[in-house]
Amino acid sequence: MNWIENVLIIAGISLDIFAGMECQGSLVAKIDKKQLTLICVLVAAWQLSALAIGTFLSGLLYSNNLAHDEKFVGLVIAAVIFFALGVRLIVKAVKNEWVNERLEEKLGMGRFLRMAAVTSIYTLLAGIAFGFLETNLARMLILIVGITVAVVVMGMYTGYHFGFQHKTKAYVGGALLLWIAGIDVIVRHIMCYTGRV
Repeated sequence: MNWIENVLIIAGISLDIFAGMECQGSLVAKIDKKQLTLICVLVAAWQLSALAIGTFLSGLLYSNNLAHDEKFVGLVIAAVIFFALGVRLIVKAVKNEWVNERLEEKLGMGRFLRMAAVTSIYTLLAGIAFGFLETNLARMLILIVGITVAVVVMGMYTGYHFGFQHKTKAYVGGALLLWIAGIDVIVRHIMCYTGRV
């Protein structure tokens, strides 16, 4: 996979974090920059770990000396993962759960740990897909850290200034990016791979 495909996928899964941070930003009276830095480190480390574990798990199932059919199945699983993650984001957009906006001086770290844990499940699945696509792990780890920090900061400030109303747009945008990635896997990887037989 090239770096543009990688950025699209990481951005797609990270828009879920953006929406969560937007909701949290809508609750604070003032953004505490020290707490925001700690949240960035926490969420980025969690995402980094999930992606690395997902790639490792796919490596246990998938190696370069597999038969043609097994490689094909891995590519199909990767495409299904991207489409399923996109569907999950659309479901969240349709649900559009209401956030009770009440001002809080400081947000507890427990809510960010829960958010990081839930979103890391989907990042782990994306890591498995990346492993099946034989993506460069070092590049992915750098991308996940950079994009995660950016969406945490942008989500918090968007929520602080505009409230949580834009979270559905983030979910839909993330779903579209993941579906584009799924289509790309079908067109560039699966169809090309089956054409080689």
